Amino acid sequence: MAERTHHTAEMSPRIKEAREHARAARASLRRSFEELIPPGFTEHRRAARKEMLLAMRSLLDAAIERVDHAAEGRDKED
Repeated sequence: MAERTHHTAEMSPRIKEAREHARAARASLRRSFEELIPPGFTEHRRAARKEMLLAMRSLLDAAIERVDHAAEGRDKED
């Protein structure tokens, strides 16, 4: 099967132009949304995401501890 390349130098000018237009449109849309959303929302969203990740970390840490304790119990039996 032939491999597809995504190198800009090998793209047709129309495809290259379309991609550049799509990138510019995405950047413009993002700026528009950022103007609609108050800065406080973004700060709280980031803080909430961090808290969720910390909560997941504590769940993983607890699971790792249970596995370690179970392994220690088996080592003592041997």
